[in-house]
Amino acid sequence: MRPGDREDRLIAPPRRSAPRPLRFFTVHLGFEAADVSAARELAVAYAEALSLLRPELALGAAALSPADAWHRAERLFCGAVGPDGERCADVAGHPGFHYAPGPGGLGWGDGD
Repeated sequence: MRPGDREDRLIAPPRRSAPRPLRFFTVHLGFEAADVSAARELAVAYAEALSLLRPELALGAAALSPADAWHRAERLFCGAVGPDGERCADVAGHPGFHYAPGPGGLGWGDGD
């Protein structure tokens, strides 16, 4: 190639200067259980255990569905947003108020 000749490339460099932002993905894990109540209990235990091993997991996004009906997924964790933006990490449908972390944490929401 001589100076001044243009090099034709099949693949152009990316137009954006910054790398693409991270996106969320979902993993579907199958397991057997006697009924939906037992399945929910196992799913919560699996999600909590995985979040201990891999803290980057979005525990609040965990859901349970029948293996053949992903469109019927139900949340496993409460996820209610508190006054300071914190999220409740208790199981979905738990009784009582929500509390912010730490001693004397601020309570919010419906409760007993």
